[in-house]
Amino acid sequence: MAKVLLSVLLVLVAVSSSLAKPEKVTKKEKRIPQTLSRGWGDQLIWAQTYEEALFWARSRNKPLMVIFHLEDCPHSQALKKVFAENKEIQKIADDDYILLNLVYETTDKHLSPDGQYVPRIVFVDPSMTVRADITGRYANRMYAYEPSDIKLLLENMQKAKKFLKTEL
Repeated sequence: MAKVLLSVLLVLVAVSSSLAKPEKVTKKEKRIPQTLSRGWGDQLIWAQTYEEALFWARSRNKPLMVIFHLEDCPHSQALKKVFAENKEIQKIADDDYILLNLVYETTDKHLSPDGQYVPRIVFVDPSMTVRADITGRYANRMYAYEPSDIKLLLENMQKAKKFLKTEL
């Protein structure tokens, strides 16, 4: 008797759920997925933390490029746009670099040898040595780059790659 009642109950539940009105599907706002790139190159692989980036640089024997920026800084936004649109920089970054972009300062003072300003790009080799000799064109902000400096940034990326082959 219990088996019959259980069977009838299951049939009633199945029939009632199939006859119920389908829930209205509300159209959700289309959202762009958040990535670690923060707009600097969505197809590139970015490290999440400085420690993770150092580990990847050492284990993969690639130089690390650390980009310090702020989301609401017009200089950072301008450099990000040029960086993301430059196909050659994106290719070299993808093939030859470990990448990290930070919107906060790290505890490693070697990453801010001449101050904490943005945007700032610092290169670190796989031996975990900050390359203080790879600088931008400004004497008072040695690691700063502007959109007009994109060619110099590309040259510095190639220089960091060459140092890797000749020095390590």
